[in-house]
Amino acid sequence: MASTDAAAEKEERLKSALWYSIGQFVDEECLNDDLNATPQFIGALTELVYTQIANTARDLEVFSKHGGRKVINTDDVMLLTRRNDALETMLKQELDRMKSAEGRADGQAVAGAHGKKRGRPAGTGKGKAKA
Repeated sequence: MASTDAAAEKEERLKSALWYSIGQFVDEECLNDDLNATPQFIGALTELVYTQIANTARDLEVFSKHGGRKVINTDDVMLLTRRNDALETMLKQELDRMKSAEGRADGQAVAGAHGKKRGRPAGTGKGKAKA
């Protein structure tokens, strides 16, 4: 029960921090464009953003587990962008820029992988045998 209370308290603190950050951003934009935003708008936007963050985190965890990994990597993030062509293009460009800055080609392993293949070995699935 105590862990549930602690988790709920942590979630509320995260939402409060998000509300504050979004409020600051909206206030700045409203001042720049001579507009006004209500506290209800900021609250609704905060809930929308929080829900999107939670969904994104869950999706990334599922993609990583499906790939047989415990750690989320760039492949998981790129899979998440598959329905947003503009975001996918932008992230691919940034990933390519980062790889070239590190001196790696697309096919090279990330530092620390030591050339080992990761994930489940081929042919060890638990699916039904073909008849």
